Amino acid sequence: MNHGYPRPQFRRKEWTNLNGIWEFSLDREAAWNMPQDVKWTQQIVVPYSPETPLSGVHETGYFLRCWYRRQFTVHPLPNERVMVHFGAVDYSATVWVNGRMAVTHEGGYTPFSADITNLIDPSAPNEIIVRADDNPHGLDQPRGKQDWLLEPHSIWYPRTSGIWQTVWIEKLPSTSIGKPKWTPNLEFWQISMEERLEGQIRAGLRLGVKMYIGNLLLAHDTYEVIAGEVTRRIGLSDPGIDDYRNELLWSPRSPTLITVELELSEHSGELLDKAWSYTALRSFSIQGDRLLLNGRPYPLRLVLDQGYWPESGLTAPEDGALRRDVELAKQMGFNGVRKHQKLEDPRYLYWADRLGLLVWEEMPSAYRFTSTSVERVNREWIEIIDRDYSHPCIIAWVPFNESWGVPNLPEVSSQRYYVQGMYYLTKTLDPTRPVLGNDGWESVATDIVGIHDYDSAGKIAERYIGDERIPHLFKRERPGGRLLTVEGHEHSGQPIVLSEFGGIGLTEDPSSWSYSHAATPEEFLQRYAELLKVVRSLSMLAGFCYTQFADTYQEKNGLLFADRTSKAPLKDIYRATLGQLSVREEAIHREWKTRMQRFKRDMNVSDDPYLEDEEKEHE
Repeated sequence: MNHGYPRPQFRRKEWTNLNGIWEFSLDREAAWNMPQDVKWTQQIVVPYSPETPLSGVHETGYFLRCWYRRQFTVHPLPNERVMVHFGAVDYSATVWVNGRMAVTHEGGYTPFSADITNLIDPSAPNEIIVRADDNPHGLDQPRGKQDWLLEPHSIWYPRTSGIWQTVWIEKLPSTSIGKPKWTPNLEFWQISMEERLEGQIRAGLRLGVKMYIGNLLLAHDTYEVIAGEVTRRIGLSDPGIDDYRNELLWSPRSPTLITVELELSEHSGELLDKAWSYTALRSFSIQGDRLLLNGRPYPLRLVLDQGYWPESGLTAPEDGALRRDVELAKQMGFNGVRKHQKLEDPRYLYWADRLGLLVWEEMPSAYRFTSTSVERVNREWIEIIDRDYSHPCIIAWVPFNESWGVPNLPEVSSQRYYVQGMYYLTKTLDPTRPVLGNDGWESVATDIVGIHDYDSAGKIAERYIGDERIPHLFKRERPGGRLLTVEGHEHSGQPIVLSEFGGIGLTEDPSSWSYSHAATPEEFLQRYAELLKVVRSLSMLAGFCYTQFADTYQEKNGLLFADRTSKAPLKDIYRATLGQLSVREEAIHREWKTRMQRFKRDMNVSDDPYLEDEEKEHE
């Protein structure tokens, strides 16, 4: 699998990709505990999980543990550290290097790393072994859409075990730049930076920060590193009423990224480390019952995206597939996606940042309410927010979906406190974005009321037409059979988003699953257009999210087939999603495209070395 740098928002030029063929062994009953116990019987293609065809294993039955082994060489210079990075291993991982334990990690969707400098032999091949433990029946593990039954059923899909994102090696200096945290502030035209060095923390260091868009230099400063940290608000020149002000802001229509070059050096000027990142100027906020992007009302047009591929499960079949999914969502008229029950690969988020697509990010659910599940969800959610906080495309956080993991929310106070606690924890970790405590129904703490409703176009028109219907909606209506808010937590004017609806199927497979069914492509497109026309007309809504982007295994209600071919011409889906644009809207759109082309030409954005590298990797 060709792959660009796995962590594109914080990258270096030199790294070693460990994807490819590894030795492999299934351990169905978890009988082997240590590497010396393992009988190596197979091979696997990393980073595809053993359940998938592209892995070469394609084992869809139950097993509790699997093992990986491969050799690698690395030749660090004196005072260099060697790091091994894992994008994701489901569910818990133990890693040995040359027979000695390097790291353990629990959480199937989040990354982890280990300093293996003292475990390697620079003069000989080194051995890395990974043990992945994943209980297929573990409903108190955050598992998202991974089925606990032997065969996928209803809206649940095949399981994912073991390594399913990239593994790579990186050499770093003894003291190195850590992943920066970026927070834009449009009110003061600033970007806040939080940077913590890694490795041997020492005095007498400086951090140089250069920000630019193409040839336009926005900031170039050097800061003293105090106790291994640099925290600064970097002020940018506000162009005021200049034509370029809006073009400098990030949005789906104008996804302007600010490249950041970071240099760590001694006071003498000797360069110790260099890395690249990016950020953007943008805000996403709430004003009354409306959502605002960059201070202006912005209706959401989202599509629900499960993020699975038929041959490779949760892992993209190749790197270009991630970019293609972003492009397809935009080509169908959507300005964002609701990534459902999956933490997506960082390279997907890079392309969403780069090409301009909003992402509504959701915690993969556990399905039991126990002290263990609470601890696991809480820990992994903190890691998720830490990983993705700085991505401009992320606009909202969702800790819970449809009361999964809190099945008795209205009756059990501890479950309500749990949802409220996760809501406030999320607001503490990121006060800049809206949080939906429980998307779909039974809200007890939220900035946006998300409603899931798969009724017909006529019923949806009746239920949501006119703002005067809002009191009736919250007191009397039960989409999905559930109250929208729990008693004592009534709606207090928050924006309302129809965050799941549609689900129109198109298939001749009698075993398929969908919310409703169309017999022909023509009927499919007609029903989609009629439903979207109704939803767009509903003034009480601040946005919508159609189910869904693509067919996923037995769930055949996508706008696209599972292989991403379209069920109707993309231009017709685009028109149905947006509706008929007025002459004025068309003129504004053409003017904006012209201004963006002029802006990119004047700023020479294509000369940006960071983004150019990414484009070359894609090609």
